[in-house]
Amino acid sequence: MSNNSTEGFRADWADKDFYAVLGVKKTSDAAEIKKAYRQLARENHPDSNPGDESKSERFKAVAEAYDVVGDPEKRKKYDEMRSLYASGGAAGGFGAGHAGGFDLNDLFGERRGGGGGGGFGDVFGDMFGGSRRANRPRKGQDVESTATISFTDAIDGVTISLRLTSDASCGTCKGSGGKPGTKPHVCSVCEGAGTVINSVGGGFSMNERCPACGGRQLLYDEPCPTCGGSGRGMSSRTIQARIPAGVKDGQKIRVKGKGGSGENGGAAGDLIVTVKVAKHRIFGRTGDNLTIDVPISFDEAALGAEVRIPTLSGPAVTLKVPPGTPTGRTFRVRGKGVTRRDGTKGDLLATVVVQVPATLDPAAREALEAYRVATQGRPLRTKLFEEE
Repeated sequence: MSNNSTEGFRADWADKDFYAVLGVKKTSDAAEIKKAYRQLARENHPDSNPGDESKSERFKAVAEAYDVVGDPEKRKKYDEMRSLYASGGAAGGFGAGHAGGFDLNDLFGERRGGGGGGGFGDVFGDMFGGSRRANRPRKGQDVESTATISFTDAIDGVTISLRLTSDASCGTCKGSGGKPGTKPHVCSVCEGAGTVINSVGGGFSMNERCPACGGRQLLYDEPCPTCGGSGRGMSSRTIQARIPAGVKDGQKIRVKGKGGSGENGGAAGDLIVTVKVAKHRIFGRTGDNLTIDVPISFDEAALGAEVRIPTLSGPAVTLKVPPGTPTGRTFRVRGKGVTRRDGTKGDLLATVVVQVPATLDPAAREALEAYRVATQGRPLRTKLFEEE
Protein backbone atom coordinates (compact mmCIF):
# COMPACT_ATOMS: atom_id res chain seq x y z
CA MET A 1 0.00 0.00 0.00
CA SER A 2 1.45 3.34 -0.97
CA ASN A 3 1.84 6.32 1.38
CA ASN A 4 -0.84 8.15 -0.65
CA SER A 5 -3.32 5.40 0.22
CA THR A 6 -2.47 5.79 3.89
CA GLU A 7 -3.08 9.52 3.69
CA GLY A 8 -6.43 8.83 2.02
CA PHE A 9 -7.55 6.76 4.98
CA ARG A 10 -6.41 9.42 7.47
CA ALA A 11 -8.30 12.22 5.76
CA ASP A 12 -11.41 10.13 5.22
CA TRP A 13 -11.83 8.14 8.41
CA ALA A 14 -10.07 10.03 11.18
CA ASP A 15 -12.63 12.86 11.06
CA LYS A 16 -15.64 10.53 11.31
CA ASP A 17 -17.28 9.93 14.68
CA PHE A 18 -18.78 6.48 14.33
CA TYR A 19 -20.14 6.60 17.89
CA ALA A 20 -22.16 9.70 17.03
CA VAL A 21 -23.46 8.03 13.87
CA LEU A 22 -24.86 5.19 15.99
CA GLY A 23 -26.05 7.53 18.72
CA VAL A 24 -23.99 5.85 21.46
CA LYS A 25 -21.24 6.98 23.80
CA LYS A 26 -17.60 6.12 23.33
CA THR A 27 -17.82 4.17 26.60
CA SER A 28 -20.84 2.13 25.49
CA ASP A 29 -20.41 -1.64 25.64
CA ALA A 30 -20.84 -4.05 22.73
CA ALA A 31 -24.44 -4.90 23.62
CA GLU A 32 -25.49 -1.23 23.60
CA ILE A 33 -23.76 -0.65 20.27
CA LYS A 34 -25.40 -3.70 18.69
CA LYS A 35 -28.84 -2.69 19.96
CA ALA A 36 -28.47 0.82 18.54
CA TYR A 37 -27.28 -0.53 15.21
CA ARG A 38 -30.16 -3.02 14.86
CA GLN A 39 -32.71 -0.31 15.50
CA LEU A 40 -31.14 2.17 13.07
CA ALA A 41 -30.61 -0.50 10.41
CA ARG A 42 -34.26 -1.56 10.62
CA GLU A 43 -35.49 2.04 10.42
CA ASN A 44 -33.25 3.08 7.51
CA HIS A 45 -32.82 -0.04 5.37
CA PRO A 46 -33.57 0.65 1.65
CA ASP A 47 -35.89 -2.35 1.48
CA SER A 48 -38.10 -0.75 4.13
CA ASN A 49 -37.86 2.70 2.56
CA PRO A 50 -37.94 2.26 -1.22
CA GLY A 51 -37.07 5.43 -3.09
CA ASP A 52 -35.96 7.36 0.01
CA GLU A 53 -32.41 8.44 -0.81
CA SER A 54 -31.78 10.07 2.57
CA LYS A 55 -32.71 6.84 4.39
CA SER A 56 -30.46 4.88 2.06
CA GLU A 57 -27.49 7.18 2.77
CA ARG A 58 -28.22 7.03 6.49
CA PHE A 59 -28.28 3.23 6.34
CA LYS A 60 -24.90 3.14 4.62
CA ALA A 61 -23.40 5.41 7.28
CA VAL A 62 -24.84 3.25 10.08
CA ALA A 63 -23.55 0.02 8.51
CA GLU A 64 -20.14 1.58 8.01
CA ALA A 65 -19.98 2.74 11.64
CA TYR A 66 -21.07 -0.63 13.05
CA ASP A 67 -18.58 -2.48 10.88
CA VAL A 68 -15.85 -0.63 12.81
CA VAL A 69 -16.99 -0.07 16.39
CA GLY A 70 -19.06 -3.26 16.46
CA ASP A 71 -15.86 -5.31 16.20
CA PRO A 72 -13.65 -5.22 19.33
CA GLU A 73 -10.32 -5.35 17.48
CA LYS A 74 -11.33 -2.83 14.84
CA ARG A 75 -12.81 -0.58 17.54
CA LYS A 76 -9.53 -0.61 19.45
CA LYS A 77 -7.53 0.38 16.38
CA TYR A 78 -10.09 3.04 15.47
CA ASP A 79 -9.93 4.57 18.97
CA GLU A 80 -6.13 4.59 18.82
CA MET A 81 -6.15 6.27 15.45
CA ARG A 82 -8.66 8.90 16.61
CA SER A 83 -6.61 9.59 19.70
CA LEU A 84 -3.43 10.03 17.68
CA TYR A 85 -5.17 12.27 15.20
CA ALA A 86 -6.56 14.47 17.98
CA SER A 87 -3.18 14.87 19.66
CA GLY A 88 -0.20 14.48 17.36
CA GLY A 89 -2.13 15.18 14.18
CA ALA A 90 -3.53 18.55 15.27
CA ALA A 91 -0.26 20.44 15.01
CA GLY A 92 1.80 18.67 12.41
CA GLY A 93 -0.78 16.25 11.03
CA PHE A 94 -0.05 12.68 10.08
CA GLY A 95 1.97 14.07 7.22
CA ALA A 96 4.79 14.87 9.69
CA GLY A 97 7.53 12.32 9.66
CA HIS A 98 7.68 11.92 13.45
CA ALA A 99 5.39 12.74 16.36
CA GLY A 100 5.70 11.95 20.03
CA GLY A 101 9.05 10.22 19.58
CA PHE A 102 8.06 7.64 16.94
CA ASP A 103 7.77 7.48 13.21
CA LEU A 104 4.14 7.75 12.07
CA ASN A 105 5.12 6.24 8.76
CA ASP A 106 6.12 3.09 10.67
CA LEU A 107 2.71 3.10 12.33
CA PHE A 108 1.00 3.19 8.97
CA GLY A 109 3.22 0.43 7.65
CA GLU A 110 5.49 2.29 5.20
CA ARG A 111 8.19 4.86 4.97
CA ARG A 112 8.17 7.17 1.99
CA GLY A 113 9.77 5.35 -0.90
CA GLY A 114 9.64 2.02 0.97
CA GLY A 115 7.71 -1.09 0.16
CA GLY A 116 6.78 -2.49 3.59
CA GLY A 117 3.31 -3.71 4.47
CA GLY A 118 1.13 -3.94 7.55
CA GLY A 119 0.40 -1.13 10.01
CA PHE A 120 -2.74 1.01 10.06
CA GLY A 121 -2.91 1.17 6.28
CA ASP A 122 -3.53 -2.57 6.01
CA VAL A 123 -5.76 -2.60 9.08
CA PHE A 124 -7.95 0.10 7.56
CA GLY A 125 -8.12 -1.84 4.31
CA ASP A 126 -9.53 -4.81 6.24
CA MET A 127 -11.69 -2.65 8.48
CA PHE A 128 -13.51 -0.79 5.78
CA GLY A 129 -13.36 -3.14 2.81
CA GLY A 130 -15.98 -5.68 3.84
CA SER A 131 -19.25 -3.82 4.28
CA ARG A 132 -18.38 -1.40 1.52
CA ARG A 133 -17.98 -4.26 -0.93
CA ALA A 134 -21.18 -5.93 0.22
CA ASN A 135 -23.30 -2.83 -0.25
CA ARG A 136 -21.57 -1.03 -3.06
CA PRO A 137 -23.60 -0.46 -6.21
CA ARG A 138 -23.24 -3.27 -8.69
CA LYS A 139 -23.68 -2.82 -12.43
CA GLY A 140 -26.29 -5.03 -14.05
CA GLN A 141 -25.37 -7.86 -16.37
CA ASP A 142 -24.78 -7.26 -20.06
CA VAL A 143 -27.44 -8.84 -22.25
CA GLU A 144 -26.64 -10.32 -25.65
CA SER A 145 -29.05 -10.55 -28.55
CA THR A 146 -28.92 -11.26 -32.29
CA ALA A 147 -30.73 -9.29 -35.00
CA THR A 148 -31.00 -10.07 -38.70
CA ILE A 149 -31.44 -7.05 -40.96
CA SER A 150 -31.66 -6.56 -44.70
CA PHE A 151 -28.67 -5.66 -46.84
CA THR A 152 -30.17 -2.22 -47.56
CA ASP A 153 -30.82 -1.49 -43.86
CA ALA A 154 -27.21 -2.41 -43.07
CA ILE A 155 -25.99 0.17 -45.57
CA ASP A 156 -28.45 2.95 -44.65
CA GLY A 157 -28.89 2.26 -40.90
CA VAL A 158 -32.15 1.28 -39.21
CA THR A 159 -33.94 1.32 -35.85
CA ILE A 160 -35.12 -2.14 -34.80
CA SER A 161 -37.34 -3.49 -32.03
CA LEU A 162 -35.91 -6.24 -29.81
CA ARG A 163 -37.76 -8.38 -27.29
CA LEU A 164 -35.38 -9.01 -24.38
CA THR A 165 -35.47 -11.24 -21.33
CA SER A 166 -32.91 -10.39 -18.65
CA ASP A 167 -32.16 -10.57 -14.94
CA ALA A 168 -33.91 -7.88 -12.86
CA SER A 169 -35.27 -7.13 -9.41
CA CYS A 170 -38.19 -9.37 -8.49
CA GLY A 171 -41.42 -7.63 -9.43
CA THR A 172 -43.26 -9.01 -6.41
CA CYS A 173 -40.91 -8.04 -3.58
CA LYS A 174 -39.08 -5.21 -5.44
CA GLY A 175 -35.75 -6.89 -4.74
CA SER A 176 -36.09 -7.24 -0.96
CA GLY A 177 -36.46 -11.03 -1.02
CA GLY A 178 -39.32 -10.93 1.52
CA LYS A 179 -42.98 -11.72 1.21
CA PRO A 180 -44.87 -8.44 0.68
CA GLY A 181 -46.36 -7.17 3.94
CA THR A 182 -43.80 -8.89 6.19
CA LYS A 183 -41.18 -7.06 8.25
CA PRO A 184 -37.44 -7.66 7.94
CA HIS A 185 -35.02 -8.36 10.75
CA VAL A 186 -31.25 -8.05 10.92
CA CYS A 187 -29.48 -11.15 9.60
CA SER A 188 -28.24 -13.20 12.57
CA VAL A 189 -25.46 -14.86 10.57
CA CYS A 190 -23.56 -11.69 9.63
CA GLU A 191 -25.25 -9.51 12.31
CA GLY A 192 -26.22 -7.01 9.64
CA ALA A 193 -22.75 -6.55 8.17
CA GLY A 194 -23.65 -8.17 4.87
CA THR A 195 -20.38 -10.11 4.90
CA VAL A 196 -18.81 -12.96 6.81
CA ILE A 197 -15.16 -13.75 7.38
CA ASN A 198 -13.98 -16.94 5.73
CA SER A 199 -10.60 -18.45 6.56
CA VAL A 200 -8.67 -19.47 3.45
CA GLY A 201 -5.71 -21.04 5.28
CA GLY A 202 -2.18 -19.91 5.86
CA GLY A 203 -3.30 -17.34 8.41
CA PHE A 204 -5.35 -15.43 5.83
CA SER A 205 -9.05 -14.66 5.80
CA MET A 206 -11.41 -13.00 3.34
CA ASN A 207 -14.61 -11.03 3.61
CA GLU A 208 -17.33 -12.74 1.57
CA ARG A 209 -20.97 -11.94 0.92
CA CYS A 210 -23.13 -13.44 3.63
CA PRO A 211 -24.66 -16.71 2.34
CA ALA A 212 -27.77 -16.25 4.48
CA CYS A 213 -28.89 -12.76 3.41
CA GLY A 214 -26.97 -12.49 0.15
CA GLY A 215 -25.35 -9.26 1.35
CA ARG A 216 -28.68 -7.45 1.85
CA GLN A 217 -28.10 -7.42 5.66
CA LEU A 218 -31.76 -8.07 6.42
CA LEU A 219 -33.79 -11.27 6.33
CA TYR A 220 -37.49 -11.99 6.21
CA ASP A 221 -39.14 -14.84 8.13
CA GLU A 222 -41.30 -15.47 5.06
CA PRO A 223 -39.44 -15.35 1.74
CA CYS A 224 -41.02 -13.91 -1.37
CA PRO A 225 -43.12 -16.66 -3.01
CA THR A 226 -42.10 -15.51 -6.49
CA CYS A 227 -38.31 -15.39 -6.22
CA GLY A 228 -37.86 -17.68 -3.19
CA GLY A 229 -36.03 -14.97 -1.27
CA SER A 230 -33.34 -14.22 -3.84
CA GLY A 231 -34.77 -10.79 -4.67
CA ARG A 232 -34.09 -11.40 -8.36
CA GLY A 233 -36.29 -12.39 -11.25
CA MET A 234 -36.59 -12.24 -15.01
CA SER A 235 -37.81 -9.22 -16.92
CA SER A 236 -39.22 -9.20 -20.46
CA ARG A 237 -39.39 -5.96 -22.36
CA THR A 238 -39.25 -4.52 -25.85
CA ILE A 239 -36.64 -1.88 -26.62
CA GLN A 240 -35.66 0.18 -29.65
CA ALA A 241 -32.06 -0.12 -30.81
CA ARG A 242 -30.40 2.00 -33.49
CA ILE A 243 -28.21 0.08 -35.93
CA PRO A 244 -25.80 2.59 -37.52
CA ALA A 245 -25.29 2.95 -41.24
CA GLY A 246 -22.53 0.79 -42.68
CA VAL A 247 -22.74 -2.04 -40.12
CA LYS A 248 -21.06 -5.26 -41.25
CA ASP A 249 -22.26 -8.83 -41.02
CA GLY A 250 -21.28 -10.26 -37.62
CA GLN A 251 -20.50 -6.86 -36.11
CA LYS A 252 -21.44 -6.29 -32.45
CA ILE A 253 -23.27 -3.11 -31.48
CA ARG A 254 -23.24 -2.01 -27.80
CA VAL A 255 -26.30 -0.13 -26.56
CA LYS A 256 -25.51 1.52 -23.21
CA GLY A 257 -27.85 1.00 -20.27
CA LYS A 258 -30.24 -1.43 -21.98
CA GLY A 259 -29.05 -4.60 -20.25
CA GLY A 260 -29.92 -6.11 -16.86
CA SER A 261 -30.83 -3.79 -13.99
CA GLY A 262 -28.17 -2.99 -11.38
CA GLU A 263 -28.18 -3.73 -7.66
CA ASN A 264 -27.95 -1.28 -4.77
CA GLY A 265 -28.42 1.66 -7.10
CA GLY A 266 -25.86 0.42 -9.62
CA ALA A 267 -26.11 1.29 -13.31
CA ALA A 268 -27.88 -1.02 -15.72
CA GLY A 269 -25.78 -3.28 -17.92
CA ASP A 270 -25.46 -2.89 -21.66
CA LEU A 271 -27.18 -4.59 -24.56
CA ILE A 272 -24.81 -6.20 -27.06
CA VAL A 273 -26.45 -6.87 -30.41
CA THR A 274 -24.76 -9.18 -32.92
CA VAL A 275 -25.93 -8.09 -36.36
CA LYS A 276 -26.57 -10.59 -39.12
CA VAL A 277 -26.89 -9.06 -42.59
CA ALA A 278 -28.99 -10.86 -45.19
CA LYS A 279 -27.54 -11.25 -48.70
CA HIS A 280 -28.77 -9.02 -51.51
CA ARG A 281 -30.03 -10.36 -54.81
CA ILE A 282 -27.56 -8.38 -56.99
CA PHE A 283 -25.28 -6.31 -54.74
CA GLY A 284 -22.29 -7.44 -52.72
CA ARG A 285 -19.89 -5.61 -50.42
CA THR A 286 -16.13 -5.22 -50.09
CA GLY A 287 -15.21 -2.95 -47.18
CA ASP A 288 -16.85 0.41 -47.82
CA ASN A 289 -17.52 -0.38 -51.49
CA LEU A 290 -20.54 -2.05 -53.02
CA THR A 291 -20.08 -4.51 -55.88
CA ILE A 292 -22.27 -5.53 -58.79
CA ASP A 293 -21.82 -7.82 -61.81
CA VAL A 294 -23.12 -6.21 -65.03
CA PRO A 295 -23.91 -8.56 -67.93
CA ILE A 296 -23.10 -7.12 -71.38
CA SER A 297 -23.39 -8.61 -74.87
CA PHE A 298 -20.50 -9.42 -77.20
CA ASP A 299 -21.31 -6.54 -79.48
CA GLU A 300 -21.46 -4.08 -76.52
CA ALA A 301 -18.05 -5.25 -75.40
CA ALA A 302 -16.59 -5.10 -78.91
CA LEU A 303 -18.20 -1.92 -80.20
CA GLY A 304 -18.67 -0.05 -76.92
CA ALA A 305 -21.95 0.99 -75.33
CA GLU A 306 -23.66 3.05 -72.67
CA VAL A 307 -25.16 0.65 -70.12
CA ARG A 308 -27.70 1.68 -67.49
CA ILE A 309 -27.10 0.06 -64.08
CA PRO A 310 -28.92 0.36 -60.71
CA THR A 311 -27.56 1.77 -57.47
CA LEU A 312 -28.62 0.50 -54.05
CA SER A 313 -30.57 3.46 -52.72
CA GLY A 314 -30.65 6.04 -55.48
CA PRO A 315 -31.39 6.54 -59.17
CA ALA A 316 -29.77 4.39 -61.84
CA VAL A 317 -26.52 5.58 -63.44
CA THR A 318 -25.10 5.16 -66.94
CA LEU A 319 -21.90 3.18 -67.33
CA LYS A 320 -19.81 4.02 -70.41
CA VAL A 321 -18.25 0.83 -71.77
CA PRO A 322 -15.45 1.63 -74.26
CA PRO A 323 -14.94 -0.47 -77.41
CA GLY A 324 -12.86 -3.60 -76.89
CA THR A 325 -13.74 -4.02 -73.20
CA PRO A 326 -12.81 -7.54 -71.98
CA THR A 327 -15.03 -9.53 -69.68
CA GLY A 328 -14.14 -9.06 -66.01
CA ARG A 329 -13.14 -5.41 -66.28
CA THR A 330 -14.27 -3.34 -63.25
CA PHE A 331 -15.53 0.23 -63.44
CA ARG A 332 -15.77 2.56 -60.41
CA VAL A 333 -18.84 4.71 -59.78
CA ARG A 334 -17.82 7.12 -57.05
CA GLY A 335 -19.96 7.92 -54.02
CA LYS A 336 -22.49 5.12 -54.51
CA GLY A 337 -21.15 2.77 -51.83
CA VAL A 338 -21.38 2.38 -48.05
CA THR A 339 -21.77 5.38 -45.73
CA ARG A 340 -18.70 5.77 -43.52
CA ARG A 341 -18.61 7.09 -39.95
CA ASP A 342 -17.48 10.51 -41.15
CA GLY A 343 -20.48 10.75 -43.48
CA THR A 344 -18.57 10.14 -46.70
CA LYS A 345 -19.40 7.19 -48.94
CA GLY A 346 -17.49 4.42 -50.62
CA ASP A 347 -17.86 3.56 -54.30
CA LEU A 348 -19.84 1.17 -56.46
CA LEU A 349 -17.58 -1.31 -58.27
CA ALA A 350 -19.27 -2.57 -61.46
CA THR A 351 -17.67 -5.59 -63.12
CA VAL A 352 -18.78 -6.33 -66.69
CA VAL A 353 -19.36 -9.94 -67.68
CA VAL A 354 -19.66 -10.72 -71.43
CA GLN A 355 -22.60 -13.03 -72.01
CA VAL A 356 -22.51 -15.83 -74.58
CA PRO A 357 -25.98 -16.67 -75.93
CA ALA A 358 -27.07 -20.28 -75.46
CA THR A 359 -29.12 -20.24 -78.67
CA LEU A 360 -29.04 -18.11 -81.82
CA ASP A 361 -31.79 -17.17 -84.20
CA PRO A 362 -31.01 -17.50 -87.96
CA ALA A 363 -30.13 -13.84 -88.43
CA ALA A 364 -27.72 -13.78 -85.48
CA ARG A 365 -26.12 -17.01 -86.58
CA GLU A 366 -25.60 -15.68 -90.10
CA ALA A 367 -24.02 -12.50 -88.75
CA LEU A 368 -21.65 -14.43 -86.48
CA GLU A 369 -20.62 -16.79 -89.26
CA ALA A 370 -19.80 -13.77 -91.40
CA TYR A 371 -17.75 -12.40 -88.48
CA ARG A 372 -15.87 -15.69 -88.24
CA VAL A 373 -14.98 -15.57 -91.91
CA ALA A 374 -13.85 -11.98 -91.58
CA THR A 375 -11.54 -12.71 -88.65
CA GLN A 376 -10.03 -15.99 -89.82
CA GLY A 377 -6.28 -16.15 -89.60
CA ARG A 378 -5.97 -14.09 -86.43
CA PRO A 379 -3.61 -16.10 -84.20
CA LEU A 380 -5.43 -15.80 -80.86
CA ARG A 381 -3.74 -18.85 -79.34
CA THR A 382 -0.28 -18.63 -80.83
CA LYS A 383 1.38 -17.76 -77.52
CA LEU A 384 0.08 -20.94 -75.92
CA PHE A 385 2.52 -22.94 -78.05
CA GLU A 386 5.58 -20.70 -77.74
CA GLU A 387 8.60 -22.30 -76.09
CA GLU A 388 10.25 -20.52 -73.19
